[in-house]
Amino acid sequence: MASGSSTGARRGQGGGDGAGAAAARGEAKQPSAGRAACLGAVALGGALALTAAMAGPAAASQGQGAQTRYVALGDSYTSGPAIPTQVDANCERSNHNYPSLVAAADHVADFTDVSCGGATTAEMWKPQGTNGPQLDALDHGTTLVTLQIGGNDIGFGSIIAACAGLTATNPLGSPCKDHFGAGGIDQLTLNVLKAAPKVSDVLRAIHQRSPRARVVVVGYPDLLPDDGVPCTSPVVPFAAGDFPYLRDTEKKLNAMLRVEALVHGDEYVDTYTPTVGHDMCTAPGTRWIEPLVPAAPAGPAHPNALGEQAMAEAVLARVAGHGRGHRV
Repeated sequence: MASGSSTGARRGQGGGDGAGAAAARGEAKQPSAGRAACLGAVALGGALALTAAMAGPAAASQGQGAQTRYVALGDSYTSGPAIPTQVDANCERSNHNYPSLVAAADHVADFTDVSCGGATTAEMWKPQGTNGPQLDALDHGTTLVTLQIGGNDIGFGSIIAACAGLTATNPLGSPCKDHFGAGGIDQLTLNVLKAAPKVSDVLRAIHQRSPRARVVVVGYPDLLPDDGVPCTSPVVPFAAGDFPYLRDTEKKLNAMLRVEALVHGDEYVDTYTPTVGHDMCTAPGTRWIEPLVPAAPAGPAHPNALGEQAMAEAVLARVAGHGRGHRV
């Protein structure tokens, strides 16, 4: 991307999605993939083994990332809005987001972070404020790419705002589910299906620009209780029956991302399973996802510093193994 901060051989660019109540951004047309993604019966389990601590992978990978040229693409879950230290105001990017932690722990030779808050798949091809098209960060020398995208394509911000606003109409029911399924077809499921070919186009473009790169698609962490038990409150203002609905919508999004990674011969990192039990309903200090009124530095309904670290550990558990820094 156009903007960024530099430390030695490392360059940082990118940012985070908007606040939980932010309106969903318009989706620009992407190059057609010419097919619809099959969500099918995708297994949502299979958690990746986490490293015991960040120091473990770092010690194990001393010198092994010396030839790795790493580019991080994505939205605010990648960029880390409000997490200290913010290095790009336009994109709400933290130097303690998971790509920065991965790059430091794996001692990569070159690091470029072009994730940006509010990014959709459209921002892979077009500027976003002072941030240039994210795909422009790639070249034939890139050897590792992480991609976390799709949340804003399905309308993350508008979903949060709509569901929170409907709670008062039926706090013990499922007014959000009823709203998005009013036409007989669940609109959020349809949004996930519509986002699939856009993600496919992004992955195809990554391989065209960086044919040697190992590409890792990163899923989204657990936002709400995995068991569906509600915790309705002023800071988590969803109706009791909408907790499992919103949980299932996120799982559908992650399932789609897993399928697209497999279709393109890429890898998928599950960040949902490792973050179960640390959702926005849990207490400060335990939670890795902040509620709509954050108690720790983070965007509303976004990972805090502990959440970014957890995602970094999940990514490191994948990329620090065989095939680091090149396509396998």
